[in-house]
Amino acid sequence: MSKILNYQKLSKELQNKIKSDMGGSLNDDIPAIRRDPSHDRANLWRPAYIRDVEKIMHCSYYNRYADKTQVFSFYKNDDISHRAFHVQLVSRIARNIGRLLGLNLDLIEAIALGHDIGHTPFGHAGERFLNELYNKNTGRFFNHNVHSVRVLDKILNLNLSLQTLDGILCHNGEFECCEYRPVPLDGFGEFDKKVEECYTDRSAIDRLVPSTLEGCVVRVCDMIAYIGKDRQDAIKTHTINSEDIFDDSAIGRVNAQIINNLIVNIIENSYGKDFIMMDEEHYLSLKKSKSDNYKLIYKNDALAKKYDEIIKPMFSRIYSRLLDDLASGNTRSPIFAHHIDHIKHENRFRSVPDYSLTEPNQIVVDYIASMTDDYFIDLYEYLFGEPSGVEYISYFNDLK
Repeated sequence: MSKILNYQKLSKELQNKIKSDMGGSLNDDIPAIRRDPSHDRANLWRPAYIRDVEKIMHCSYYNRYADKTQVFSFYKNDDISHRAFHVQLVSRIARNIGRLLGLNLDLIEAIALGHDIGHTPFGHAGERFLNELYNKNTGRFFNHNVHSVRVLDKILNLNLSLQTLDGILCHNGEFECCEYRPVPLDGFGEFDKKVEECYTDRSAIDRLVPSTLEGCVVRVCDMIAYIGKDRQDAIKTHTINSEDIFDDSAIGRVNAQIINNLIVNIIENSYGKDFIMMDEEHYLSLKKSKSDNYKLIYKNDALAKKYDEIIKPMFSRIYSRLLDDLASGNTRSPIFAHHIDHIKHENRFRSVPDYSLTEPNQIVVDYIASMTDDYFIDLYEYLFGEPSGVEYISYFNDLK
């Protein structure tokens, strides 16, 4: 690798001067554990977790956040959040809390920006459909947080730190808690067992707990980032009329109130402690607000019907077709040109196993999960030579 890529290094004299001005800090208060410790050693201009942030941001899968559903699909409306904006919000909110609690902000950012990179097209509906197909064919379970780890650690083999990968694995924003207490992790051996258990035991996801305070902060901020923002998007799509339909409570109704009130409460109750917590009033308010979102937004009948009647059959047909293309060795299929060959190119500077030898169902799952919404629809029409049946709601529908 050194024969191909040569990097300029900062002079020792200047490094020592900068270190002196900074008080000797490399901003690595939590020593990073990596699978290959001989690579990605922290230095003055690229501390350990900044390396993780940049590896995540520069991988090709990060670009695809921009066209992956957060909650609402089928809209041509640039004001509706996609997953790219969600991960940025999680990062911003978590760093606001972490700064005042004296946590490692680079580690927080790495976990936040990578936490949904394994998410499917069409949000949690797509995740559910892909899990059903994967489980039917293999007996294993698909979960986007586990797949985020697979993308970064196995498919792309980025040599990310254990702390970042564990925070991503344990980020699950569907389970609110009053307290978030880190559970220490011995090393990659224990971590790998946790990951594998999630593939074979449906309930394993519920038992995941981050090993760092930074991971705990990101986990709670995942919820803080989406509850109020999803309400804003629901108003833009006319799913609800206004936030007034929600109960006023300790955390408020609207996005700005929810973010501010939860940040303040978490800082007040967590400062100086070795765990993250909010008081019971705010916890119960958060729990109720999330439940209200499910009832009034996420389980909206009209939206669910589109997913079940149009998108779900497309998942099934694409999955079967791609599996057949792998079995027949059809190298003209996009699963070779757009996926297998793409991964080989991404890993051209790394010593990794031959990805094409991966179990076929896993290759299909990896490919589908990597897709954006638009790519998924275009692929369907390319493979089957027929319209997808998806009709987008125009920018100008409100004017009709």
